[in-house]
Amino acid sequence: MAGLLIDGDDLVVRLAWWERIVARRREVRVPLDTVTEVDVQPDRWRALRGVRIGGLAVPGALCLGVWRHKDGRDFVALRGHRAVLCVGLRPPAPFAGLAVETDDPLRTAAELRTVRGRAGPA
Repeated sequence: MAGLLIDGDDLVVRLAWWERIVARRREVRVPLDTVTEVDVQPDRWRALRGVRIGGLAVPGALCLGVWRHKDGRDFVALRGHRAVLCVGLRPPAPFAGLAVETDDPLRTAAELRTVRGRAGPA
């Protein structure tokens, strides 16, 4: 399962070995100062926007890769049936948003909000 962590001034989505192959990237790294919002979505299907343009989607089981929508592109790493951490981003981030399943999305969201608050308003 993908992991979300803070590395210096970056928010990083770390992928498992097989996720790296499917997503065709080792990790997703975005500057913390590009984070505009942090939310937990209990229904993972509501976290998906647009259509898949890269990666893999197995209905009811897995969504991993890049989804394109009217506002840009999102990176998605969803597996299982857990709540999803949704992170809104602004340029110069490579994506408009991230949707990632984590072990504890509420705790991760609170930590991210705290760190973002220390960095100043977005």
